[in-house]
Amino acid sequence: MIKKKKNTINSLHKKDVGSTEIQIGLLTDKITKLSDHFKKFKKDKHSTLGLAKSVNKRKKLLAYLKRKNSESYQKVIKQLNLRK
Repeated sequence: MIKKKKNTINSLHKKDVGSTEIQIGLLTDKITKLSDHFKKFKKDKHSTLGLAKSVNKRKKLLAYLKRKNSESYQKVIKQLNLRK
């Protein structure tokens, strides 16, 4: 799991697994997987709640990161191709 976290975003420190940037990267992976799941299973309404929660959590984390460290925010946005 730690390797997955480190592969998601190049972390700042060797043992960095809980920073805002890493959490945003992990949520982005989860959202992508759920989106692919919904392409196959369109009637899966139960998992849509999990997708909505993940999207909202990522949105809040991005807003926090933008307020606290705009440099890192731009880096994360560019790395994950979230906005254009």
